[in-house]
Amino acid sequence: MSAIDPDAKLNLAKASILVIDESSHSLDVASQILRGFGVNAVTRADVIDDARKAASHSTFDLILIDPAIEDGRGYDFVNDLRHSNWPNCHAPVVLTTGHVRARDVARGRDTGANFVVAKPVSPHVLLQRIMWVARDKRPFVEVNNYIGPDRRFKFEGPPVGSDGR
Repeated sequence: MSAIDPDAKLNLAKASILVIDESSHSLDVASQILRGFGVNAVTRADVIDDARKAASHSTFDLILIDPAIEDGRGYDFVNDLRHSNWPNCHAPVVLTTGHVRARDVARGRDTGANFVVAKPVSPHVLLQRIMWVARDKRPFVEVNNYIGPDRRFKFEGPPVGSDGR
C-alpha cells in the first residue's frame, strides 16, 4: 500500500457507516470525524441489539465497533455478523478500542475483523485505516469456524506513511 496522497480526493459522501459504542461521547467523536470526511450516512448504536437490527436490515460500507461494548459482546457481534446471511456479513469491520492487548487483537482477528484502531482515535489515523481497508486485496475466506478476511498476508509492517498505531 502506498502512502495517502495529501492531494488525493476521497469522496465518502455516498458511504454508509455503522458506528457501535456504548459511550455517547465516543459515538459523538466518531460521528463528527466521519462527517468531517464527508460521510452523510452515519448510523449509531449504543447497544448490541440495536446494532444487530441495523446490520440485519440495512447495508453498510463499513462498521466501526468498540468490542468492549456490553462486557465484550462486540466480539460476539462481529463473529455473529460474519456467520450470518445479513447484507453486511462481508462488510469491513474496524474495531476501535481503548485496550489494545495482543490477546484482544488476536481475538478481533479471529472473529473476522479487518483492523484494530486504538482509542483515542485521531482523524488522521482513522482515515488511514479506512483507506487501508478500502485498498485491502486479501480475499474473504470461509474456513472451518473462521469467516473473514484472509489472515495470511506478508508482514510489511504498518501502512506506509503511518507512524504505527
